[in-house]
Amino acid sequence: MVTAASLLGLALTSGCALTSNGPGQGSGPADSGPLKGATVNVASKSFTEQLLLCEITAQRLESQAANVKRTCGMSGSNAVRAALTGGSVDMYWEYTGTGWLALKQQGSTTDPQAVYEKVRDLDKAKNNVVWLPPAAANNTYALAMRTRTAKKLNVSTLSDYAELAAKDPASARFCGASEFFGRDDGWSGLKKAYGFSLPKSDVAELAEGPIYNAVAKGNPCSLGEVFATDGRISALGLTVLKDDKKYFTPYNLSLNVRGATLRKHPGIQTAMAPVARLLTTSVMQKLNARIDVDGKRPEEVAHQWLSANKLN
Repeated sequence: MVTAASLLGLALTSGCALTSNGPGQGSGPADSGPLKGATVNVASKSFTEQLLLCEITAQRLESQAANVKRTCGMSGSNAVRAALTGGSVDMYWEYTGTGWLALKQQGSTTDPQAVYEKVRDLDKAKNNVVWLPPAAANNTYALAMRTRTAKKLNVSTLSDYAELAAKDPASARFCGASEFFGRDDGWSGLKKAYGFSLPKSDVAELAEGPIYNAVAKGNPCSLGEVFATDGRISALGLTVLKDDKKYFTPYNLSLNVRGATLRKHPGIQTAMAPVARLLTTSVMQKLNARIDVDGKRPEEVAHQWLSANKLN
């Protein structure tokens, strides 16, 4: 795995695809603006959040008069990163935790700014890839419970959960995906960091997608592994427990741009700065839910959000 986010597996058959502009993919470049004359290729990975970010970026740049080709929906972090460093695409949104792993950094750190600065400096020096200032949105691993269950059991942090696991394992039943159980920075590291254990009978391995519904139903678990910006968290009435010991590596969003592209069109950074400032974890949850829960297309959600924030 290269990123926690890439495991969401929520690729859509509608919305962005590996094509250039087409019907429903934005209104095209404005007649005039600071990026008039610029032609750029915006890419993304294939799951919901990435398809949405691809469309937000494309429409925002088009509003500044850029001519934008979309290569949304590429298969996996390795593919889109290779396209960026190889020059076939100009930008995509990446996660700082993914960059930490892709640049082969040893160990882990829980300081979001330190992770960002390290990957920013290394990628610029090694690959001439510019990591623009990160958004607050952090699509890291998280553990979630039904909100009413969390309130009933008085559990709001992972330390609270560790106490619950010690005194009432049956109420602390956990669901996770195979990769989370296999990673050093997954289940085993979490138990060590928070000092708890659970009987094997109270731990279930599920595919990632069904975990959300399993937690919402309380069967076969009362708590499960999720990704922090997933729209199903709020839609299913779940609560993310606070990682009070800061165990999980941060996965903040940053628009990665080829250095050559940014030198040629520095207005890209100016245009995208207000977008990054508005993208919080809560905002991404809500926007993702509009696609995964409400059935809206990424193009539509992007347009409405940009319009609401006067960015298009």
